[in-house]
Amino acid sequence: MARPQTSAAGVLALLAEPEPVLKEYALKTLNALVPQFWAEISEHIELIESLYEAEGLSQDARDAAALLASKVYYYLGEYDEALSFALSAGNAFVSEERAPGFEEYVETVVSKAIDRYVAESAAEGVILEAKSDKTDPKLQSIIEGIFGRCIKDGEYKQAIGIALESRRLDVISNIYKLTKDVSLLSYTMEAVLDTGFSLSYRDQVLKFLLPLFPPPATDANSPHVHALTRLLVTLSSPALTVPLLTSLVPDHKPLAYQFAFDLVEGGSQDFLEAIRNELPEGEGGDAPIYTMLRRILGGQESVKLYLEFLKRNNKVDMLILKHTKDSLEPRSSIYHTALTLQNAFMHSGTTSDVFLRDNLEWLALASNWSKFSATAGLGVIHKGHFQEGMNILRPYLPQEGAGDSGIPGAQYSEGGALYALGLIHAGCGSGRQVEGYLRDALKAAQNEVVLHGAALGLGIAGMGGKNADTYEDLKHSLFTEDSAVAGEAAGYAMGLIMLATGDLTRADEMLAYARETRHEKIIRGLAIGLAFIFYGRQEQADNTIKELLEDKDPILRYGGVYTLALAYAGTSNNDAVRKLLHIAVSDTSDDVRRAAVTSLAFLLFKNPSQVPRIVQLLSESYNPHVRCGATLALGIACAGTGLQDAVEILEPMTKDGVDFVRQGAFIALGMVLVEQSEASSPSLASTRSLYHKIIGDKHEDPMARFGAALGQGLIDAGGRNVTISLQSRAGSRNTNAIVGMVMFCQFWYWYPLAHCASLAFEPTGIIGVDGNLDAPKFDFISNARPSLFAYPAPTKPPKKETVAKVASVVLSTTAKAKAREKKKAAAEGDLIDIDEKDVKKDTDVDMKDEASSSTPPEVVEGKKRREPAFERLPNFSRVTPAQMPYIVFPPEGRYQPVRAVASGPPPKSSRLPRSQNGVNTKAEKYAGGGGILIMLDQRPDEEAEYIEFTTTINAATAAVAVPDTTALPASRDLHIALDENAPEVDPPEPFEYPFDHDT
Repeated sequence: MARPQTSAAGVLALLAEPEPVLKEYALKTLNALVPQFWAEISEHIELIESLYEAEGLSQDARDAAALLASKVYYYLGEYDEALSFALSAGNAFVSEERAPGFEEYVETVVSKAIDRYVAESAAEGVILEAKSDKTDPKLQSIIEGIFGRCIKDGEYKQAIGIALESRRLDVISNIYKLTKDVSLLSYTMEAVLDTGFSLSYRDQVLKFLLPLFPPPATDANSPHVHALTRLLVTLSSPALTVPLLTSLVPDHKPLAYQFAFDLVEGGSQDFLEAIRNELPEGEGGDAPIYTMLRRILGGQESVKLYLEFLKRNNKVDMLILKHTKDSLEPRSSIYHTALTLQNAFMHSGTTSDVFLRDNLEWLALASNWSKFSATAGLGVIHKGHFQEGMNILRPYLPQEGAGDSGIPGAQYSEGGALYALGLIHAGCGSGRQVEGYLRDALKAAQNEVVLHGAALGLGIAGMGGKNADTYEDLKHSLFTEDSAVAGEAAGYAMGLIMLATGDLTRADEMLAYARETRHEKIIRGLAIGLAFIFYGRQEQADNTIKELLEDKDPILRYGGVYTLALAYAGTSNNDAVRKLLHIAVSDTSDDVRRAAVTSLAFLLFKNPSQVPRIVQLLSESYNPHVRCGATLALGIACAGTGLQDAVEILEPMTKDGVDFVRQGAFIALGMVLVEQSEASSPSLASTRSLYHKIIGDKHEDPMARFGAALGQGLIDAGGRNVTISLQSRAGSRNTNAIVGMVMFCQFWYWYPLAHCASLAFEPTGIIGVDGNLDAPKFDFISNARPSLFAYPAPTKPPKKETVAKVASVVLSTTAKAKAREKKKAAAEGDLIDIDEKDVKKDTDVDMKDEASSSTPPEVVEGKKRREPAFERLPNFSRVTPAQMPYIVFPPEGRYQPVRAVASGPPPKSSRLPRSQNGVNTKAEKYAGGGGILIMLDQRPDEEAEYIEFTTTINAATAAVAVPDTTALPASRDLHIALDENAPEVDPPEPFEYPFDHDT
């Protein structure tokens, strides 16, 4: 048996021998002994390096010396030196990749080689050729070998990742030519969009990928159609979008309409308007198609269909609102605002203001800013009701030439109405009459409250419109009025108008004014406005971010945090996350720290499952503001997912010792659990019960009750038919939703801004229309148990409490006397036990009633039905995002969608992802599903049945869309309730205190 080697001294001695053969033998032997004797070998590193440079040795010997030096430096932790000598080792290092025992060494060196290649490529720019004159040929050789092995082994995604980082777009092209796999192009697009690549490089990659995608008409049912839409929306280039649309006319008209609807889902106002302007007029039969495309791109058709969907499926539980109204004191401003917001969220987009009409006395108790919020709530309820928006709000809007109306508090309802008008036209006001109307109202306003409402409405309606004249009007209002209330709104609005422009000139003038003014409200409005200007601009915003974060004013640092979050929104940029985490634990201002934690949501919303892990420790911070920020971060990032990890962090925080932390936890739970069912989220029932308990507890803190009311509104938002999502169905950033959530977070300072949460409400359903945009009647299949995605059960009205009779005490003497009487009566044959018969009869009736009312028929009959594994749903049905992969259109059905419904593969079973204890632990975000679908009629010769719309959008109609009412008289009632003081209570009758005359 051979003795184990205890030293490499003998072999090392051969390195000093004059014979080259002995040196080469020693070098090759030492290469195998490095893991065991690297410390001993390292003492001779200088000799080994000299042998590598010696001209008297063969190339194999010199390569062996370089490889040996590389390994020694690896074990010494000098990885850059290890890489340099590995590159010099040439073929020796390549053969070493197959040597046993050196896998970790090879992996580390290869990783360092990739890092160096990536760094050199980034400095050089985009490389489209396989070779570059500036790159080390040895390094290039290793990288080419890596690409070759990845492609040979079928590891295409790994090769694409390295190619993206090293800017080798030619490799991506070669892989696609080899595989013809469109999903790899989609993967490449998602990788460059959802990671921290620079803005300029991102656009270069997307423009490179666009021509590689096959024409959509060749395979419209492929999920890559969603990716193509996302790509075009991200680039926002009419020059690239218009040719795609025109290529589909006239042969693929339905697909062209579908693309137009999908572009409206995520495109900005100026982008869509530019496409409309650049579309050709068309000739002959093509002209009507282009006219229809312009109509769709204008957004009117989408709004009309979503309004119909929300109104048809409205499932608002009025008993929840009644309980809140009965529990919260209406004369308290915070409680009145809480119920206003809850009602607005629950009825958002449904056009149903029946709760307000049924509770005019409660509404009349609104005063000052509560009245402003109550009127603004009409904008949330009628969101998207473009044609009737002005008619609905006319009683509250400022009247031309009326000046001061003289009605006490009228300015609050007027300002709220202007704000509501902006909410109705949110993100769609540019180029419409409403923007001009709001600009005129801004100029004519003589009161800071009306100015405030006009500025907010103008900013929200014209969001992303980039209208220079509107911006100048707002700036003029800010500079001339210098009002804290009006100036704050102007600051927000200036940023909203110039959303995502990255305009440095306007940013500088806004920052300069923020440093000059003494009003904190104006500084805050301008600081958030700056964040909007740099939305999505990434590295272009770095200088402004640095300047804001280093400012002495905590409000400007607060704006810097949001500027950082919005500039890198949805990118999960590691540097941005690190900065926010550092600010969250180090800044001297609690407001800034809270904002830093909250802003993590805007960076990470595309990876919601990561957020609970990141904020876990922050949720246990000693600082309540940090804990509050953690609640909102979880709520916004995990909204609509029902993610159990988030719920498990939030539930204990509902018992926090600080009221505003509990408030944040209640709000966040509403966001996370929106559109969840009890089958998919076991925490839903307990959360609803908790809301009910907190709102009804008069001893609870007002802020916590306020948060519970908002959470209750959010969990049932849009008549239980909307979700909250910061990304669109195509997977791109949902700009309206991100902006809306940033504005919502400012409710900490100004409650009326909470209405902006409605901008993030996304209707969830299948809305099928044909080529004429009529809605045919058809059914589709959901391959999941109905209970998994069912609406919550309606609340049961409280039972009337009956006073139970207390048994009378019977004395022993009385009992003996009754016994004697019964015995005597029995002897006479006259015993009639009425009491026992009555009791038996009553008991039988009660048992019968209980069986008929509370026990299902199948249980009474002794039979238990099994829940079906699927359900058939009609057109215009609610379909939640998690349900979308289960949706199937039967092939025998008359109507088929022109493109794939969901962007991912269908699930293998009808069960949600669950852990061993049956709880949904994984956040599932399904982009690309549902929404408005163009349907192809497979049997056009047959007569079709169409859905009759209940929502009429007609400029000539004077009716407010409220069920079973003629709107103008009812609208007048609302107007009176908001604009008149509450009726005064009569003073008590005079009376004489009984002890006044005592001596």
